[in-house]
This record gives sequence, C-alpha cells and structure tokens, in this order.
Amino acid sequence: MRTMQGWLHDTAGGLPRTFWYLWTGTLINRLGSFILIFIAIYLTQERDFSAAQAGLVLGLWGVGGAVGTTVGGTLADRWGRRPTLLTAHLGAASLMLALGFARDLWLIALGALLLGLFAEAARPAFGAMMIDVVPAKDRLRAFSLNYWAINLGFACAAVLAGFATEAGYLLLFVVNAVTTLITALIIFFKVSETHQPVVATAGGPKAQTGALRAILSDRVYLGFVTLNLFAALVFLQHISMLPIAMGDSGLSPATYGSVIALNGVLIVVGQLFVPRLIKGRSRSHVLALSAVVLGCGFGLTAFAETAWFYGLTVLIWTIGEMLNSPSNATLIAELSPNELRGRYQGVFSLSWQIAGAAAPVLGGLVREGAGNATLWMGCALIGGLVAVAHLISGPTRERRAAALRAVNQPAPPTPVGQQRATEAGEASLVTSPGSPPTENAAGAPAGEAR
Repeated sequence: MRTMQGWLHDTAGGLPRTFWYLWTGTLINRLGSFILIFIAIYLTQERDFSAAQAGLVLGLWGVGGAVGTTVGGTLADRWGRRPTLLTAHLGAASLMLALGFARDLWLIALGALLLGLFAEAARPAFGAMMIDVVPAKDRLRAFSLNYWAINLGFACAAVLAGFATEAGYLLLFVVNAVTTLITALIIFFKVSETHQPVVATAGGPKAQTGALRAILSDRVYLGFVTLNLFAALVFLQHISMLPIAMGDSGLSPATYGSVIALNGVLIVVGQLFVPRLIKGRSRSHVLALSAVVLGCGFGLTAFAETAWFYGLTVLIWTIGEMLNSPSNATLIAELSPNELRGRYQGVFSLSWQIAGAAAPVLGGLVREGAGNATLWMGCALIGGLVAVAHLISGPTRERRAAALRAVNQPAPPTPVGQQRATEAGEASLVTSPGSPPTENAAGAPAGEAR
C-alpha cells in the first residue's frame, strides 16, 4: 500500500490546482472527440465523397489549423492565454454543429477550414498556460498526465463513436460540440489568466516586434520542429489512410473504432510509467527510438488484412508515440524563451497542422499512384531517417536548452555589504554622462545569447 501511495504521489502529487482544471477540461473534451476519429469514414460513406474529395476536406482542416496555431500563439502572448482559449473553444463548438448540418461539398470544406482554425488556436495557449503554472521540475510528469487524459478520452471516444454511428453521424457532431463547450465553461469559471507580461529593459528583447525574427533565427528550434513535421506525416496516416485501408480489407467502421481505441488503451495503461522509464536518459536517444518504433508499426500495416493484425500494428506504433510525447513536451518548454512561449508553442503546433493538411493528400496520392504497400513502407523509411536526424542534432539541442536554463535562472541573493557597494556603483553609472546601459542577460533575444 505504501509503495502504491508513494507511486501515486510521485506521479500526480504536488501539481498546481490550475493544472488539474486544465487536465479535467482536456479529459472531458477528448471524451467527445468523435469527429476527428471518424471524419474520413463520414465523408466517404455517409456523404458519398470520393477519396480525393475527402482528402481535400481533411487538407483544408489542416490549413485552417495552421492559421489557427499561428494566430493562437500570437494572441496567447499579446491578448492572454485565457481569452484565447475561451474564444477558440466557443468558436469550435459552434462550427462543430454547423459542420454536422452541412451537406454540400463547398459548405463542408468551408466548415472544416474554419473548424480547424478555431480548434487549433487553443493548442498554443493551452501549452503556454501549462508551462506558466507548472514548475520546470514537474513538467515531464505534468505533460505525461495530460497526455494520459487525452488518450483516456480518445480510447473511450473511439469505441463509443463506433457504436454511435448506428444512431446517425449527426450525434457525433452534437456530442463533440457539447464537450467542447463544457471545457470552455471550466476555463471560464475555474481558470485565471497566467500570462505575466515581460517588461522590456535596455538591451533586452522586444518580444512583440522581434518575435518572428527571433523564431526564424532560431535554427536549433526550427530543426526540431522540422523533424516533428516528418514524424507527424507518418503518424497522422492513422486518421486519413488507415481507416480507408481497413475499409478496403472489408472491415466496418465499428471495427476501425475498436482497433484504433487500442492506441488510447495502451497509453492509458502505460503512459504513467513512461516518465520513470525515460527519466535521466538522453532525450535524443529516446526520440530516435520513438521514430524507429513508429516507422516499424506503420510499415507493418502494408501486410495487414485482418482486424487482429491491424490491432498489432497500432500497438507497435503507439509505443513509439508514448516515447515521443513527453520528450517533445519538455524540449519545447526548455527551448522556448519565457516571453515568447505562446509563439514557440504555435510554431510547434504549426508543424502538426502542416502535416494535417499534407498527410491525407500525400498519403492518397502515394496510395493511388504507387499502391498501399508503398505508402506504408515509405512511412517506415521516413521513421528511420528521422531517427538518424535526432541522433545527429540532439547534442546541439541539449546545449541550447542548458544555455537557456542558465540565462533564465534567477541570480543568487547578494550579501548586504556587497549589495550596497553594487548599488553605489550603479548610482555612479546613472549619474555619469554618456554611460552605456547595462545588459540584462536574462532577457537576451532568442538565438543570440545561447
């Protein structure tokens, strides 16, 4: 009993109350996340769209998401995390209902574009708020717990939605909208603003005007984001091409729901143990292993024909996903300057949205032009290349993270006598004409002092 209590405390103890409100909102929202799971099946079977038309709609969803994450990251830093989250969730809930009633292709395409924009605008604000409220030493387990909630909801949603389709697809849109609205209400009543504006000092960053330049000059971070983009192109095939492949094998939507639910079930069972498993290990090695396992899982899909074989492939690539998520989350937090957290989160989310737009289109083209087996073996090849890139670029990322931690670390308290002498020296600098302003190391712009 003591061992179990100790494990529970080490896993979930001591985290801020705001984190648990966010965690609860995540769980509720994901419990109703029916549409993203079944959108490909809905478009091809219920609306009788072709695979190319379905790919277009999914691609527009990704395009909207790309715009949403960019706008959401900027608003999270300028407007605040809380108002950005509320606006994004309320807009997403409204558009979810509108999309459920749309029938014409152009209306569904427009609805998917706008829904992607609002739904994904919440992502960078949410990530920035998590970093705001959770101390650095607790972020690995906090992000793991949040990821656990995402997948607990996902597993339940996949199974429930598979059966709910028998009552009509409109029910999926309604439930998804209601859970999104409940999440907005939790944020409205229980979550306060966490963003603390950074006061610019002489020689310090100009966070608002120089944000884009700072990010574009941060080659280390952009390289990390690029690797995530390629991994996401592989991973997101489970939403676009996997259900179509299972349909070609004669398997029903309910079977797809049950098979894909294995992804959430495995994460729910195992994700709470992953932080201990990878703690103290090289994040570059963990991310490389994750890419290899992810590629192998999707590569084996080329040989799947039965439900159990598809389920086996899902279990394999899920292990890769479990290793990837917490390492990614902590790296984003450590590579993001405090004053640009929202924007850095937005850029990382942008890689997912670009992949969301490109994955169904590229997957469909490869599948139709070169065959199903070529698509999945190509996924395996990409996974291997991403793994090699992580091993090569990892040491540089860790040096950047260490430098940024040192820059942002509060200075130790100065002894009283020394402090008086320092203050006297600073006073003489202030009164001396032509004295240059002192540099604020803690506010060095991204990409310059690390």
